[in-house]
Amino acid sequence: MKQYGQFCPIAKSAEILGDPWSILIVRELLLGSSRFSVLQRGLPRISPTVLNTRLKELEEWGVIIKRRLSGQRGHEYRLTAAGRDMDVSILMFDIQRRIDTTALPDGETVLCFNFKDLKAFGRWWLICQGPEVDLCYEDPGKDVDCYVTGLSRDLIGVWMGDVSVSKALKSEIIQLTGDRHLCRAFPKWFTLSLFAKTPRPTTAERLI
Repeated sequence: MKQYGQFCPIAKSAEILGDPWSILIVRELLLGSSRFSVLQRGLPRISPTVLNTRLKELEEWGVIIKRRLSGQRGHEYRLTAAGRDMDVSILMFDIQRRIDTTALPDGETVLCFNFKDLKAFGRWWLICQGPEVDLCYEDPGKDVDCYVTGLSRDLIGVWMGDVSVSKALKSEIIQLTGDRHLCRAFPKWFTLSLFAKTPRPTTAERLI
């Protein structure tokens, strides 16, 4: 794994999750997959050997834990608290790269993402100026134009295309406050992940 020699959460996440398969495995775990076979269904192009290797690496890094299933054959995999925090840093890094700045007003726009279920790294800021977008996990001391608030699981679910933006806003699992124009334009500037259209197991399939 590539070592960046930095201590910010994005750099550390990049070191651990630098391999695309590792990022997708963490995504599947966050969305509810826990069995090896279910992870394979969610990642149909990964080989069993690569999946097994990546799971062992993530376990060694403390991102996931492996548990034997009670009264059943096999094991289940769960994210640790560090794994959940790391997935949010990857999410915000992805949002920074994908945000459509052409849908934002001229001048500087400051966006703040609040993850209600996280204590560490539960708040992130995006400072947008033209095509440039800076990502901060410490308060930059600027007036915020729009707040995006929700649980990490829900925001990642929307970002990955498992829940539509319109449904998330209507049910208020994602809440927008601040400038009315920015709130209305949210579906335009909040461009979804490149993987949003990738088919994944249904909720029922994840429990098999």
